[in-house]
Order: sequence, then C-alpha cells, then structure tokens
Amino acid sequence: MTPSDLVQLGITDIVDLVQTRQLSPVELVDGYLERIDALDASLNVYLTVMAEEARTAARAAERALHDTDGLGPLHGVPIALKDNYAVAGVRMTAGSRFLQDHVAATDAEVVTRLRAAGAIVLGKLNMHEWAIGATTRNPHYGACRNPWDADRIPGGSSGGSGAAVAADMAAASLGTDTGGSVRIPAALNGVCGLRPTVGRISNRGVIPVSWTFDTVGPLARRAEDVAHLLQTLAGYDAEDLTCVNQPASDYLSGLRRGVQGLRIGLLGGHFQTEPQPEVRDAVSRAAQVYANLGAQVEELELAEAEMTIERTSEMLLAEAAAYHQPRLAERAEDFGPDVLTRLRIGAGVSGSQYARNRQEQRRWQRELDRAFARFDLLLAPTCGMPAPGIESSEGVETTRLLTRFTYPFSLAEVPVLSLPCGFCNGLPVGLQLVAPHWQEAQLLRVAWAYQQETDWHLQRPTAQP
Repeated sequence: MTPSDLVQLGITDIVDLVQTRQLSPVELVDGYLERIDALDASLNVYLTVMAEEARTAARAAERALHDTDGLGPLHGVPIALKDNYAVAGVRMTAGSRFLQDHVAATDAEVVTRLRAAGAIVLGKLNMHEWAIGATTRNPHYGACRNPWDADRIPGGSSGGSGAAVAADMAAASLGTDTGGSVRIPAALNGVCGLRPTVGRISNRGVIPVSWTFDTVGPLARRAEDVAHLLQTLAGYDAEDLTCVNQPASDYLSGLRRGVQGLRIGLLGGHFQTEPQPEVRDAVSRAAQVYANLGAQVEELELAEAEMTIERTSEMLLAEAAAYHQPRLAERAEDFGPDVLTRLRIGAGVSGSQYARNRQEQRRWQRELDRAFARFDLLLAPTCGMPAPGIESSEGVETTRLLTRFTYPFSLAEVPVLSLPCGFCNGLPVGLQLVAPHWQEAQLLRVAWAYQQETDWHLQRPTAQP
C-alpha cells in the first residue's frame, strides 16, 4: 500500500488492518507525518506537529498488538486536535497572542478518552482566534488555507480541523462548535462534521467561547468514521458543569438501518431564498436522494428561523465577553481586530437583552419540538455559498454570512451533522441534517445512507500545493 493509499483509509479500515497486523501503526503515522511535512508550509493547517510524541505512541501501539484482547476501538488511528484542546505537555494557544507560550498541564477529558481508545494524536490545528469567528484568517499564526483552493478560507472557527481531514493530513479531527464552528469547516472543505446535542460530550479541558452553546465535535470524511469517534467521546463527565447525564447510544450498530419511512422536512424560508442557486440545487438533489430511498420528504417553513440569528449572536458573544472580561480590561490591544469588535458587541449586551433572548430561545425550541412531532429529521444548507477568498474575507462580515443557517440550530441546542452534497464552482457544498435532542444515532444513520448512494465525501482536491 502506497503512502497516498494509507492516508485515504477510513477508521473502520484502519482498525481492521491494524488489529489483523496487515498495517503497522508506525507506518501509518509516518505516512501522515510525511503528508503534513509536504503540505503544511502551503496550507498552514497545524500550529504544533507532535511528530516525536506520535511516533512514540505508534511504536507503543505496535507492541500492544501482541495482546489483541486489550486493544481499544480506535487503536492506531491518527487524529488531530483543534488548538483549544489541552494536551499535557504540549502548547495550547487557542489561536491567540495571550497563550502563545502556554503549555497545558493535563489532558482534556476527550483527549483522555481518545488515548484510552488507542488513538494517536498527530498535533494541534490552526483555528480562528479564541474560536470567535468563521474564517480562520488568524492574525497571529497566519491564515489557514482551504485544500480545494489555497486562496480561499477553510471556514472556522475549526478551520484547521476541516482542512486537515480534506487534505488527508489526519484520519479524523476534533473541533468545537458554538455557532457553526464544526459544521462550516465541514461544508467548505467537503467532509462530515457533527455538532452533538449540548452536553453529550464533555467540554472539560477545552477553552470556551460560550458555556451555553459550546460542544466538542468530530470531523471525518465518512459518517461511519464520525460514529466511531462519537462512540468513544460520548458519555457523562460529572466534573464538567455543561455535561448532561444522558445515556449514550451504540452509534455504530444502527448505521445500516436505512431511511425507509422516515419523515424528512426540507426547510424553506431564508434557507431557500438566500443560498446561491448551485447550493440550493445541491440540497434539493440531496432531498431527492432520500425520497428515492423511501423517505417521505416534504417542504417545511419555520416562522421564527431567521429571527433566531441575532438572538444567538447576542447570547454567545455576551458569554464570550464575560469569559474574556479580564483580558478586555487589561490587554485589549492583543486581540485581533475582528475578535475585539465581536467581544465589544458582546460586552454591550445588557442583562435584560440576554434575558429576553433566553425566553425567545425557549419559544424557538418549542417551535422545533412541534416540527419534530411531524418530522424525524430536517434538511437545510450548511452555508449559502462555497468558501470565500482569503483576501475578500473580513472576520465580522464573513462570519455573519457563513452562520446564517447554523445559528438557528445552535440556539435550539439540537444535534446537527453537516455532510458533503455537491459542488458550487468547483468547491464543496454542505448539507445540514438536524434531529431532535439526543438523536445523534439517527443523524449518523441518515448520513450513512446518503453516502452509500453518493460519493461527494470521497472527492479529494486535485491541485493541492
């Protein structure tokens, strides 16, 4: 198997080949490190490459193959992490000047779970500063570039997480999603990204944007790979105030159940009127795929959807400003211009505004509850456009445009998965699947069914640097 073949393997194949000793974890990690070495100077995906640590872990994983009974479900799988995750002994910047020399003392809870499952951490990924924005045009560490066109953004704030998977620089990655920060990079890079129900995965050891809306989120090329990651990451953490004691499902066992008889709502309103025509057409074709598979697809308009956008923005920025209050008071000049603008907007949100928005959030959640009484799942575009150019992207305005279809479901705190559904001007387009609270298994099942009928998720950039 050639190095280019190795880095295109899915998690299921990696685990099977490693555990049957047909693939060496050392060979696999070396293949990824060679890939990173070849591409990262041009794409600026990694902020820290943990080459020696990864090779040490790969050698340990190879030795452990003598005791196959003790192998974890991700044994030997190379994964990369957004640089707001704590990894003991490794720099964690959160894409900021404030933490440029910060070294984490302990692992984040999800890193502990990944290691216990046998995963190997390749390094830490570029991101929008403090995860507050959707461009990953980072003023302190340089812009991360989209593998489909290096003059375009990869989205954000988990831009490196999306680009790493798209460029085969990691088998999978972890990002975080507050207002769309996993789903947007998934869409713009042509991979899958899951925002689980708030509280499904522990946030302990991950630098926050908003305590109310933050979620850890896995990104991978295949829905099945995302299911593998969620199987490891989901579960209660009593030490995390945001985590909910809700039993996790077996996310792999139900993948192949199909969509026959499912009721699917194709969202109208601004979800239909705002996207570029090629994006709207790609989403419509995806809905037709589901209809051909036996689902009942019907258009649905949610009256309050567009009004949720400003409410979501005010709430999450108010919480971000609260978290950064000491830095705003003492070192405001060390924030990038767009992040500083957004934090000052958040600082200006009054208590009464926040309270009104909280009440409207409850009203919106009830509206979605009524929709889910009629439908098992909702469909919408992830973004209304493909990846914008780096030079034409301004942090505040580009973020506003890219989050028009993601904010409503952040406000609802429901699980959402973005998966590739086509191209617009040669650039990937993403489809959002939206489910009721705690129904991640259904999202993954529906995404898997789509990926058996299409190959958008297997398309790779052909002209990488």
